[in-house]
Amino acid sequence: MLKAVAVFVIALALTGLWFLLKSLGLPSELAPDVIAQWVSARGMAAPLLLMVIMMIAVVVGPIPTLPVSAASGLAFGMAGGTLVASLGALAGALIALAISRCIAREPVRRKLGDNPVFREDASQRALFWGVFVTRLVPLFSFALISYAAGLTAIQIWRYALATWLGMLPMTLVFAGLGHSFPLHPAATAAAGTLLLLIMVVTPYWLHRFHGERIQRWLGK
Repeated sequence: MLKAVAVFVIALALTGLWFLLKSLGLPSELAPDVIAQWVSARGMAAPLLLMVIMMIAVVVGPIPTLPVSAASGLAFGMAGGTLVASLGALAGALIALAISRCIAREPVRRKLGDNPVFREDASQRALFWGVFVTRLVPLFSFALISYAAGLTAIQIWRYALATWLGMLPMTLVFAGLGHSFPLHPAATAAAGTLLLLIMVVTPYWLHRFHGERIQRWLGK
């Protein structure tokens, strides 16, 4: 009962925040330049408002997060935009984890308790690196991974650290794209493409050539 109430309160709070954003004039078009212009006009509240947009985007899921990261770069610069966007995404990821654990963790544990991923004594190291790698590779849905992690026994601090560190490279790339694309389109796009390629290929390379060694290490 308490868990259901907690989820209801979270949903109510997020709905209230969304209506607050709309009442402040948040545009329907979530293009980076449009969001950046709207946020920049909000004065000292700008970083907080963009964090709220990112947080809602992560929890709701279908709302794309990459344009928000680019808008953050346009509004606050590459370093500031990365910080604001990543903190907003981290807050959303923690909320999604809490919702998932309240709603589905216990039923999943009862049905799949023997699965090494969902066991109570699952390797925390393996869970940490699982979250980290999936955050690193943008092919995986950020929201889906957040909800899926809530079904496991990963410790909250490990989840938060893996999420924040894993999201930083791509957040930095897209904040940089938003900030510098009008000035250096070819160089910025090439750097983003190269980093994306490295992040996609590296996990598969490690698994293929060092799979057994990694498996032994993760099992500790």
